[in-house]
Amino acid sequence: MSVTMMNCIEREPEALARILDEYPHTLAPLRERLAQGPVRRLLILATGSSMNAAQCAVFAFSQWAQVQIEIKEPYPFTHYERVDEATDWIIALSQSGKSHSTLAAQRKAQAAGKKVCCMTSDASSPLAREADAVLDINCGIEPVGFVTLGFSATVLNLLLVALTIGEAQGTLDTATRDSTLQSLRALTEQLPEVIRRTDAFITHYQAALAAAPRYVAIGYGALAGVAKEFETKFTETVRRPSSGFELEAYMHGPYLEANGEHLLLFIEDAPHPRLAALRDYMRPHVKAAFTLSAQGESTDNQLGLNFPLDHLLAPLLLIVPVQIMAYRVAALKGINLSVRIFDDFDQVLKSKI
Repeated sequence: MSVTMMNCIEREPEALARILDEYPHTLAPLRERLAQGPVRRLLILATGSSMNAAQCAVFAFSQWAQVQIEIKEPYPFTHYERVDEATDWIIALSQSGKSHSTLAAQRKAQAAGKKVCCMTSDASSPLAREADAVLDINCGIEPVGFVTLGFSATVLNLLLVALTIGEAQGTLDTATRDSTLQSLRALTEQLPEVIRRTDAFITHYQAALAAAPRYVAIGYGALAGVAKEFETKFTETVRRPSSGFELEAYMHGPYLEANGEHLLLFIEDAPHPRLAALRDYMRPHVKAAFTLSAQGESTDNQLGLNFPLDHLLAPLLLIVPVQIMAYRVAALKGINLSVRIFDDFDQVLKSKI
């Protein structure tokens, strides 16, 4: 029996709990780097879902570790940008470790005298073999092309990297570290209930979810990364025009595209006045305006997860309903995700090694 995208989502509670148990071992190369001196400026090279995962975790680095962080697309970095001499650590992020553009960017940074650590699920991959150090995402090689488990595992590992740097550099005390780890463990234990609530919500609103020809997700702060992963997953699986926007960015032009056929998803960790004002304004002009919230119960047009948590941890919780929606809305539209399309794409375009 073939493994489905939903099977991978259902594995997330166990896999994320294991990552939390084993991270002191898997992040050992990070502690070796920290023993050489502080990390003040960090560059992450990533594309696709890996970039979205980095955007979900970016503010943890600045708030917990006081690290200035940049996230760059590998191709323009390789061909058009200079290597910043002030950057003291680089992570090349690729779940498969086979991204052609990320490998080229890693080589450029190394040629400029920078050490590059690869974060990947495959320690034998081309990216890992050429890296100066490897951080194992520790979720195994995902058998489904539409990454879900690997995405969540990447977000969690990046949060743990930020936590580890903050503790090592004295910007995060032990009590805060312990409470954060406790919150992350509670989050993994909550995921089966998140899956149940999401399934019930989708079943109730399946007609509206299936009928929309255009999907837009809107988030803020760390949740902008969740909105971008919504765009990626819906584009890959539902195969209809889909976008993810940061809240204020949506207000600066993209809202003008909205019409009576659009479905909007507003993503929040807690009630947010600015998000609510936009949602209330847009609702009369679109087909449906749903809210995905970490707080509260499910009500009309809201999927409530009733699990309040720190904003920096919220992407790890709220990405799961997005993943399930992508899988189930594709099925509602009659798309068989087990049937591969564009099967020769990587071979012809050489986007993967």
